[in-house]
Amino acid sequence: MATRKSTGSSAPHVSDSHDVIRVHGARVNNLKDVSVEIPKRRLTVFTGVSGSGKSSLVFSTIAAESQRMINETYSAFVQGFMPTLARPEVDVLEGLTTAIIVDQQRLGADPRSTVGTATDANAMLRILFSRLGSPHIGPPGAFAFNVPSVRASGAITVERGNKKTVKATFSRTGGMCTRCEGRGTVSDIDLTQLYDDSKSLAEGAFTIPGWKSDSQWTVQVYAQSGFVDPDKPIRRYTKKELQDFLYGEPVKVKVNGVNLTYEGLIPKIQKSFLSKDKEAMQPHIRAFVERAVTFTTCPECDGTRLSEGARSSKIKRISIADACVMQISDLAEWVRSLDEPSVAPLLEALCQTLDSFVEIGLGYLSLDRPAGTLSGGEAQRVKMIRHLGSSLTDVTYVFDEPTIGLHPHDIQRMNNLLLRLRDKGNTVLVVEHKPETISIADHVVDLGPGAGTGGGTICFEGTVEGLRAGGTVTGRHFDDRAALKEEVRKPTGTLEIRGATAHNLRDVDVDVPLGVLTVVTGVAGSGKSSLVHGSIPPGENVVSVDQGAIRGSRRSNPATYTGLLDPIRKAFAKANGVKPALFSANSEGACPHCNGAGVIYTDLGMMAGVTSVCEECEGKRFQPSVLEYRFGGRDISEVLAMPVTEAEEFFGTGEAQTPAAHRILGRLSDVGLGYLSLGQPLTTLSGGERQRLKLATHMAEKGGVYVLDEPTAGLHLADVQQLLALLDRLVDSGKSVIVVEHHQAVMAHADWIIDLGPGAGHDGGRIVFEGTPADLVAGRSTLTGEHLAAYVGN
Repeated sequence: MATRKSTGSSAPHVSDSHDVIRVHGARVNNLKDVSVEIPKRRLTVFTGVSGSGKSSLVFSTIAAESQRMINETYSAFVQGFMPTLARPEVDVLEGLTTAIIVDQQRLGADPRSTVGTATDANAMLRILFSRLGSPHIGPPGAFAFNVPSVRASGAITVERGNKKTVKATFSRTGGMCTRCEGRGTVSDIDLTQLYDDSKSLAEGAFTIPGWKSDSQWTVQVYAQSGFVDPDKPIRRYTKKELQDFLYGEPVKVKVNGVNLTYEGLIPKIQKSFLSKDKEAMQPHIRAFVERAVTFTTCPECDGTRLSEGARSSKIKRISIADACVMQISDLAEWVRSLDEPSVAPLLEALCQTLDSFVEIGLGYLSLDRPAGTLSGGEAQRVKMIRHLGSSLTDVTYVFDEPTIGLHPHDIQRMNNLLLRLRDKGNTVLVVEHKPETISIADHVVDLGPGAGTGGGTICFEGTVEGLRAGGTVTGRHFDDRAALKEEVRKPTGTLEIRGATAHNLRDVDVDVPLGVLTVVTGVAGSGKSSLVHGSIPPGENVVSVDQGAIRGSRRSNPATYTGLLDPIRKAFAKANGVKPALFSANSEGACPHCNGAGVIYTDLGMMAGVTSVCEECEGKRFQPSVLEYRFGGRDISEVLAMPVTEAEEFFGTGEAQTPAAHRILGRLSDVGLGYLSLGQPLTTLSGGERQRLKLATHMAEKGGVYVLDEPTAGLHLADVQQLLALLDRLVDSGKSVIVVEHHQAVMAHADWIIDLGPGAGHDGGRIVFEGTPADLVAGRSTLTGEHLAAYVGN
């Protein structure tokens, strides 16, 4: 029998020496040869101004390499179905463990994606109802609103041995509502917005943006299809002509000798406009869609998305549709009341998932809430749910600003969750700006000193106490506290909201003052966004900047997104007597070798593709002949390489003076993006930078009321002061600014506060305070009042 020999030595085991993640020579994005050692099984917070390189180090280097190495352990066949990841630019990466990334990427905005489908809670509910529901209607798929019912019969040939043709029937019961196809809403198109029925097609009857009767191919297809008379007014069409015009099936037709497809107007509009993301449309197209299309609750399923059969099967008088509409905290209680030994493991797993929602502060949601309507902070916490009860240890959890969208009251709860994950023996890496979360760190890594090319270096490593005394930008601003205003502005009018009932609002009446800085606050889920976005009528005078992600490929950059490239192209064209299209890397001026991308991408199948700088244009993206044209002594590639501050000076004075470009650059400087290069791809911008880029673009709109949704998201402590100065300038110029915000500095700086609560979900939806910040602090009658009083030191 083998016995264990005692070595008599208390020396640590060699495996215990691997207690750090060592990064050496990281050069991803703006990182400048960064080397750092991160302790394992500790909570490390990465801080620094927005754009300093935090995400490049944590996500694009450490987490990306961990995931790439795990992917390589799978077979080549499996890797072919996985996203391919390139090895980050870094000399040494040692001590990595499996990385689980919980980022701010929004959950899919597919209309059929809900909180329930995103967290597997719906899958468990479907099994539960298929086992216990009465009457029994079928397997779990019969309760799924993403599964249509299918029936088929016919002959099939089985090619095995002697070929044999057999008759087969097939049926599958799905839970999808046949009318709305599982979307819960039906779209109704207003025909008067599509055409003027008093005119003929030849006279230009169409009122759809971009549809001109003389040259547009789409219009020519209708006019020359043979289905309708192009010279007859639409209102005089026969029943057959109108049916073909509006709902005709796709058929091939010849127009001017070219084969084209004719399709009825309604399906054509649905494909070309309604299938696209509304936020990604050009403003005039979006305005047309909002005018022409109305979305109403499906009359057949009453918005539940489910077929009549799925709704008829019940457990204790509750159908699966009723269960999905319930607030999750209530649903957890109902599931707990079910005493069925036959499905005990399923009930236990479902209870655990629902309890995780409550624990993480999302108990106010319902499972039928569309995933695309969740805020960035809510989406991130939904992703955390599957990790809370995990038995895994010694893994690396990577969080991207987990406190976004959280009231100070909720931040403490999030901190406890981060510490719990660490205490199970995991390495927790957090990118964060909030001092409440930085203060619980075991180790702090501060990047900077500036943003963009001015950042990318390690300014400080050590404890929180060391950071406070360190003298870095974060250290200096760590204990900054905004003071309450001594005098608040007087409102110039009021915006009346009466009987607001969106989501959880309870018949709210409130007067929002105009001409001042108004902050709408309250715990997460109390009804702030419902009040501001759901009740303030979107008119010509209201400019709304929400948290929706900026969409753009690596060809998009700040110059194209803000419209800055248009005046620049025109100025170059005018100065050189050529076409403006030459100065677009997406048009005629593009380098033919790389098609204006600046890089050549080689796809290697299941392995990471290789990106190399184009040898023809050396990454400049333009043809050599285009680069010979100059304006103010610079070619177009040199202008796009300029940072905003340099470009503002360049286009502001001298021979290159271009007022239209200078105005846009001024707005980018105002929101603190002076360090960005004009041609920097949008895909390389951080979350905070994208939010401010969107704000800069909306500032150009002629609105009297600005509605901002958490503009401090992704902002460093030092940048918050600049944001407050910008809000002050907007108000002083005669605008009204309404901000949905949790940051105490913004609350303290407000002229008027509207506080919702007292809790979340059905515990919220009421106005618990209206007045000045000083009155809120003095009264301490709400959770917000208590935290704001503690913040300002009262």
